[in-house]
Amino acid sequence: MIKKLTEFLFYLLFLLTPLVMYKNTSELFEFNKIIFIYLIAILIFIAWIFKIGKEKEIAFKRTFLDIPILIFLLTQIISTFFSIDFYTSIFGFYGRFNGGLLSIITYIFLYFAFVNLFDLKNIERLLKVSLISIFIVILWGLPGKFGYDLSCFVFLRELNNNCWVDQFKPSERLFSTLGQPNWLGAYLSINFFISLYFLFKEKAKSILNRKNLIFVGSTLLIFITILFTRSRSSYLGIVFGLILFSSFKFNFKKIAILLFIFLISVFIFKTGINSIDKFITFEKNKKETVITKETKSANNYLVTESFDIRKIVWEGAWKLGLKYPLFGSGVETFAYSYYFTRPQEHNLTSEWDFIYNKAHNEYLNYLATTGFVGLLSYLFLIGGVFFILIKEIIYEKDKQNKLIYITLLASYVTILTTNFFGFSTTTINLFFYLIPAFIGINIIKEQKEFIFKNKPFIFQVFGVSLGLVLLYFLTSYFIADLNYAKSEKASQIGDYQSAATYLDQANRLHNSHIYLNSYSLNVANLAVLLSYQKDSKQSIDLMKLALQKSSEAISASPKNVNYLKNKSKIEYLFYQVNPQDRKYVDSAISTLKKAQELSPTDAKIPYSLSIFYTILFDFTKDIKYKDLSFKEVDKSITLKSNFKDAFTLKTQLIEKYKN
Repeated sequence: MIKKLTEFLFYLLFLLTPLVMYKNTSELFEFNKIIFIYLIAILIFIAWIFKIGKEKEIAFKRTFLDIPILIFLLTQIISTFFSIDFYTSIFGFYGRFNGGLLSIITYIFLYFAFVNLFDLKNIERLLKVSLISIFIVILWGLPGKFGYDLSCFVFLRELNNNCWVDQFKPSERLFSTLGQPNWLGAYLSINFFISLYFLFKEKAKSILNRKNLIFVGSTLLIFITILFTRSRSSYLGIVFGLILFSSFKFNFKKIAILLFIFLISVFIFKTGINSIDKFITFEKNKKETVITKETKSANNYLVTESFDIRKIVWEGAWKLGLKYPLFGSGVETFAYSYYFTRPQEHNLTSEWDFIYNKAHNEYLNYLATTGFVGLLSYLFLIGGVFFILIKEIIYEKDKQNKLIYITLLASYVTILTTNFFGFSTTTINLFFYLIPAFIGINIIKEQKEFIFKNKPFIFQVFGVSLGLVLLYFLTSYFIADLNYAKSEKASQIGDYQSAATYLDQANRLHNSHIYLNSYSLNVANLAVLLSYQKDSKQSIDLMKLALQKSSEAISASPKNVNYLKNKSKIEYLFYQVNPQDRKYVDSAISTLKKAQELSPTDAKIPYSLSIFYTILFDFTKDIKYKDLSFKEVDKSITLKSNFKDAFTLKTQLIEKYKN
């Protein structure tokens, strides 16, 4: 019974994780998926404890991948210990979540649980569950391609694509329930080879045999949907995977027919890559395409080509790895540490003021955040998986098992490829850690048994109690995020009091510097509003509270440039309330100087400093502040030569000083 329950929970994990999304949390996709993964992992833990108590023994299977996995986990723990932001290293960057130490521990736990609780015969059933899930994902997303997005219908009761902002257009690039086109493309690529497994498993000689048609259709549907994502990294993953699949699976007739079908699909639906599509477009419909470093968006805004931005970010990530060579800046802290080595060239891109929470290359991300030690342990784990898969493919006698290993290898290659041009998400990490578990079942090194005859009930009570504590923590975390999401909505409409109340509730449930920072901004805005209503005492009290909470957030995350910039905004607001008091201006300058030390290429910091120095000139008429205001605005222009606001400010300064 318990074994059946754990199997069912794993099936739920692969079936529902790609589908989970919820509109009332702070992030629609990844937060809800990671919460679901944590929930299933806790339930599996409780079930496993019951199984151990019932059987009165702990039978732990060891595999050849245990050492690489545990070495990798150890490096992540050490990196977290030395992290510049302990909270972020534990929980992951708020907004992405996947990749923090807590998630890594969960994935590794699921690996060991799978190896110990599943049999080889369960793998094929799990692959079928994954295919069922991908078909639901595709069917959910496809209407959006034609302007009838089902998510918009569920969330807003509007059967159109209007619920998405300009950056997310399912009619141009499909993303369904995964959140982004590249994330969907990576997930589709894995399942592409799972579908191929069932196709090649059939003994029928003809690929168009009735038994094969369903899997021909599923493989073709997945491939066409990948084309709809326009994900170039997924295309590359499919190519590399097919090369490996073809190398080991020598049914060239089937492969040739499939390739012909795929080429027809590309001819009909195109790839979205101009340099390829121009060769497969009819002459009468062909349009001259000029590939430039920048393209114009729908609102006529210049958009830098994504790969050009990636190269700049990769340069910064490499320099960050050299700055923290052993254990990096801390697991998942790239959003904060990238500012330390951010190349000046980033200022000239269309995404110059975006927060880059990942290096957009999983390997460089590990280098930057966990150092060379973390990266090498990650590569050691990948190398171990490759070595065992290839070894099993070569020496496995059973044809069906050999085909499973070939499929897993091709799927794993797609993950490594898409991760090279992006980063892992919750759904992809499930496969990254559990594909090794699929092969781990068949490569058991030994099984150690610890038998206890006395008081198994106490063991069960202890394990279940721990599980319930984890469930309580998870529930609090989830409800805290619901309050945080409510605060964001209240803040957007200027209801700062409600926003602060929600944030206070969130922080009581789950202490986080993210909530503290947002709380301080909302309280500061509330203090300003009250000052206009002549409620000076309460306004002053709220000003003190806002600065206190901002300082607490900075204390919890001292290398967070954005928190320092937010504190300077608060101080500027308070100067506007008290224009005769220069203490807030002096404090803001001190805060921005700290930020400037951390982020020397940020063009907005010297721009803000220039404004504060010219305010000090108004207070003192001291010429040094005039010189400093020019110095900082010139620095801002040097860092970003097309910074219109900085040129406007300099013009205003020239007029003000009659220079």
